[in-house]
Amino acid sequence: MSDIPRRAASRTAKLAALPLGFAGRTALGFGKRAVGMASEVISADIQQRTAEQLFSVLGQLKGGAMKFGQALSVFEAALPEEMAGPYRQALTKLQEAAPPMPVATVHKALAEQLGADWRDHFAEFDDSPAAAASIGQVHRAVWKLPPARRNAKPKTLPVAVKVQYPGAGEALLADLKQLSRLAGMFKLIHPGMDIKPLLAELRERVTEELDYAMEAEAQRAFAAAYADDPEIFVPQVVTAAPRVLVTEWVEGTPLARVISDGDEAQRDEAGRLMAVLHFSAPARAGLLHADPHPGNFRILADGRLGVIDFGAVARLPGGHPEPIGRLVRLALDGDAEAVADGLRDEGFIKPDDELDAVAVLNFLRPMIEPLAGETFRFTRSWLRSEAGRLSSPRSPAYQLSRKLNLPPSYLLIHRVTLGSIGVLCQLEAQAPYRSIVEKWLPGFAPVS
Repeated sequence: MSDIPRRAASRTAKLAALPLGFAGRTALGFGKRAVGMASEVISADIQQRTAEQLFSVLGQLKGGAMKFGQALSVFEAALPEEMAGPYRQALTKLQEAAPPMPVATVHKALAEQLGADWRDHFAEFDDSPAAAASIGQVHRAVWKLPPARRNAKPKTLPVAVKVQYPGAGEALLADLKQLSRLAGMFKLIHPGMDIKPLLAELRERVTEELDYAMEAEAQRAFAAAYADDPEIFVPQVVTAAPRVLVTEWVEGTPLARVISDGDEAQRDEAGRLMAVLHFSAPARAGLLHADPHPGNFRILADGRLGVIDFGAVARLPGGHPEPIGRLVRLALDGDAEAVADGLRDEGFIKPDDELDAVAVLNFLRPMIEPLAGETFRFTRSWLRSEAGRLSSPRSPAYQLSRKLNLPPSYLLIHRVTLGSIGVLCQLEAQAPYRSIVEKWLPGFAPVS
């Protein structure tokens, strides 16, 4: 058996083991009920054991499972504290690390993508990966600049070389197919979290994320939009091939470390910068960075937010849709009828559904509380409260949410916004979010 089929078989075996472990823990729960142990104790025990195995397996995988683990880790802040606490460290590792490729495999990929003389482009190349992601790993290197670019500048440039895992496309599709069969397991971790749309969204983005040349195009657009920006730094693309991408190296503190070790001022500033990027990018670059997990961000020595990994982007040539800002403003103003009419116009409320406008406003109002005042502090407890309100079958918000529609054109914007809020809650960041939104979100600023 060749390496790729062997690795695929190993991945499948690990994923297949998850429901078996779940079945065993369910049986354990029945046994404990038989001896009279409280149901809430059983539930907590099963939750923790399931989460422990789930995150452990995801952390060993590449492809779709690793990407899914990273996406799930963003929502760590929404998990109940008694369960999130023990696994916060494991979740953070999913954002930054994965097992490395063999050196020979890396060299073969570089030769195939950059040519047999690939070493001639580098003054140095570190065979040990500096970072790993869902479909590739990053090596630190020093690129030789061509004579035309040297002038009085240095003759070399520190770079990040992202090399795609061989068979990454097959792995993504196979892992996502496997994970789609396990969606019910995630109900144990957070009842009410709907995993299937997330898997469907990831599946739709596979083709784009596998093409590093397309990623390079998006990164060049971001770099041009934020050239010499005092708050946001986007590294330049040096060269790109379908499976290898070479960009400027970004030196800085990983956002995951700011989350775990940063003081309040550092976390607040990181949150502010994340919000600036999220709301300004569609207006400035016509794109939305669509992978907001902490592994994709660094805080530079000069305080700027360094942004990496542009494989997943939403293309918004007209900027953020104007109805988003307008409807949020109307909701803050308490205009229930106008909000309901606007949601119906955009397809969130189906034409034939007669929903109570005040109930719709009551459903939305807690979600937009971060924009009600001049500043707001996102917290894990706030997110857990909102998650509980929206996921409890007894909650009026839950009952109403089942009647609302999510138009396809808003699907990725919705997912990215939720992911960004998850990161802000991990940071527990306070910032003047309202003024940021007034500046960058069309339709939100009051008409003077």
